[in-house]
Amino acid sequence: MTKAVLYVVATPIGNLSDMVPRAIEVLQSVALIAAEDTRHSSRLLAHFNIETKAIAYHDHSDQQQAEGLLKRLLAGDSIALISDAGTPLISDPGYRLVRLVRQHGISVVPVPGACALIAGLSVSGLPSDRFAFEGFLPAKQGQRSNRLQRLQNEERTMIFYEAPHRILECLNDVVNIFGADREVVIARELTKTFETIYSGNAKEVHDFVEQDTNQRRGEIVLMIGGAEVAPQEIDSESARIMAILLKDLSVKQASQLASEITGVKKKTLYQWALDNK
Repeated sequence: MTKAVLYVVATPIGNLSDMVPRAIEVLQSVALIAAEDTRHSSRLLAHFNIETKAIAYHDHSDQQQAEGLLKRLLAGDSIALISDAGTPLISDPGYRLVRLVRQHGISVVPVPGACALIAGLSVSGLPSDRFAFEGFLPAKQGQRSNRLQRLQNEERTMIFYEAPHRILECLNDVVNIFGADREVVIARELTKTFETIYSGNAKEVHDFVEQDTNQRRGEIVLMIGGAEVAPQEIDSESARIMAILLKDLSVKQASQLASEITGVKKKTLYQWALDNK
């Protein structure tokens, strides 16, 4: 008997041409497709002539349904997990099923493809070497403000998904909490006909959305620049040692060696070197 696999399959977030060939092959070959919403996914499956049976599965499904899928896998049937759009489990259902399946020693294989947060970040112009994905913010204003206040000093680029009917209120909170000058980018309706990517400071982006009601429609990725890091100072002797070491060593190597010599934290020396290049 062929060993069964649970495939986690990414689907397009808008433009159906973004469907990768491997995803089509997997969806055509598995015994069953577990979809977040079968009515929504039926259009995708029909477009690519995928006749595999699909059943509804999401994280609010009962344990019995998850165990039913597990039973099929244990019997040798491979299953594909898809969400309404994009990569499953990224602010979408599925992690409980994946965890259950892995606990029983069954292979879980990703079939990569579209992901709104990565697509948005890639064109934002914000620092992308380090970022924090926060999913959807709370719907209630008080809870949303509390969450944003806790992120006020976050140094990484922050990425959120936001509902169109809440985006203006959310941007108002961003202005009040992060300040009018904090860099913000919104990516709306990515890969679709009315795709919009707009950047500016928080106040500019808020006003843009306020003045154009079309910007309060569709699916939105909200990105906020991280808090600025104040340059870290080190004593003159540590600076002298770092300057000598940096002539022949990489920043990482110089920081490590200087830390051993001076007792100053490697991270502090590393940041100093970056700030003083």
